Amino acid sequence: MNSSAPEQLESYLAGRWQRGAGVEAELTDPVSGAVLATVSAKELDFAAALDFARREGGPALRAVNFAERAKLIGAVADVLVANRARYEAIAVANSGNTKTDAAIDIDGGIGTLKYYARLGGTLADKQFLLDDKPVRLAKAENYQAIHLLAPRRGVAVHINAFNFPSWGLWEKAAVSLLAGVPAIAKPASATALLSHAMVRDVIAANVLPAGALGLLCGSIGDLLDHLGADDVIAFTGSSDTAARIRSRPNVLGHGVLVNVEADSINAALLAPDAAPGTPTFDAFVKEVVREMTVKAGQKCTAIRRVFVPAARADAATEALAARLTRTTVGDPRREDVRMGPVVTRAQQDAALDGIGRIAAEATFVCGTKDAPKLDGIDPAKSSFVAPTLMRAKDASARAVHETEVFGPAATILTYQDEADAFRQVARGGGSLVASVYGDDRDFLARAVGEIGAFHGRLLMVEASIADAHTGHGIVMPQCHHGGPGRAGNGEELGGLNGLRLYHQRVAVQGSVELLAALQAKAAAVH
Repeated sequence: MNSSAPEQLESYLAGRWQRGAGVEAELTDPVSGAVLATVSAKELDFAAALDFARREGGPALRAVNFAERAKLIGAVADVLVANRARYEAIAVANSGNTKTDAAIDIDGGIGTLKYYARLGGTLADKQFLLDDKPVRLAKAENYQAIHLLAPRRGVAVHINAFNFPSWGLWEKAAVSLLAGVPAIAKPASATALLSHAMVRDVIAANVLPAGALGLLCGSIGDLLDHLGADDVIAFTGSSDTAARIRSRPNVLGHGVLVNVEADSINAALLAPDAAPGTPTFDAFVKEVVREMTVKAGQKCTAIRRVFVPAARADAATEALAARLTRTTVGDPRREDVRMGPVVTRAQQDAALDGIGRIAAEATFVCGTKDAPKLDGIDPAKSSFVAPTLMRAKDASARAVHETEVFGPAATILTYQDEADAFRQVARGGGSLVASVYGDDRDFLARAVGEIGAFHGRLLMVEASIADAHTGHGIVMPQCHHGGPGRAGNGEELGGLNGLRLYHQRVAVQGSVELLAALQAKAAAVH
């Protein structure tokens, strides 16, 4: 064998590391184009992997209570913390992350594990989750009902996106493991190097029971054809892929539960009262630019549409452009660089194509529809997209409400009054998050009422929290993550509510005495 050949990442299935046949995909450095590793899951026995997780991992997790499972999750976090220094270099090389970008992904994953370890510890020795209070069903006071959440007896298949190989992996695994459901994680092939390194460290540390966590590096093959009614699929990625997963005959035939977090054309809204020079206006400008450039705009929560009052459109455009043009783009290994490339040439092509579609109805403020030319970087091998700010020509623009550019691009749209603003925001068809910037609390309250139904999360920024909020695009484990419509109608995280995905809600009818005994073994979800 050629000793200089790239490493082939193995999968960890059925309690052992396994190598697939041939090469399915290459993992590259998006700056130089160098091949870093390859993946393949061809000819691996997925049915055996699922059986092992059900037979070994599930019973081992359910044999201990929530607090003991929380200790397992905490131990995983400790392993990652001990090896963190290695992960940053992997994120820079394979994902084109700056150190700041890498920290968001790596520390986001570790932080979520730690959060659920702490949360699970508060559940002590409980065996069930209690959903709502007992209800009386008949004249006899002794006959009532409660709703319990019972952990599913199957496997959770976690299909993750390329943009967060750490956070996407561990935010799903933390909740699944705490629920007592084993998981097989399938990272996106393009950036699987970090997921692989992390799982290898965790497995080597032997902190989880056999079968509790698996890793699939390569194509998913016929894995979904071996799932049953007790299994769960949690998917993050494009709506097209989500539709294919949901429509698989075996998934439909067995009623496999599918949770989706998909496309999202998120918005930032500047309130009519937010004038230039105020802390709230400045917070708006800072956040829009940050969301455009952090991880080169490759976040499902990134701001794509920027709504400003018509009377402040020029001032907002100038302020955004001034800040955006100060962003240094280039090789993320350089200390002065603030934005690196998108992860692959294919993602570069997709982003530039989307920019071109929106630009047909808009004008460029910063950037162009072509890849930038950067000193010392070969444009034929790299995957850069310039920070691109556009401004819609008029209210008839459609592409901006229908096209998610998964890169460093956003479009300014003007509105005439608040009714017009709320109507335009809703045209996104369902999003993960919108942020609203203003100091008129009556307006902020009306905004919640008018656009809340179209989003999974709202960040309402006024002067008092302009420097304190966690960010438009940062998903906090305490809060629900997901969104309606095109965003997939999924629900993840949200504290203990995240465990619902891995439980069956069951109404238990019986005597008051029996129900009291069950309640003693249960912890309230809320």
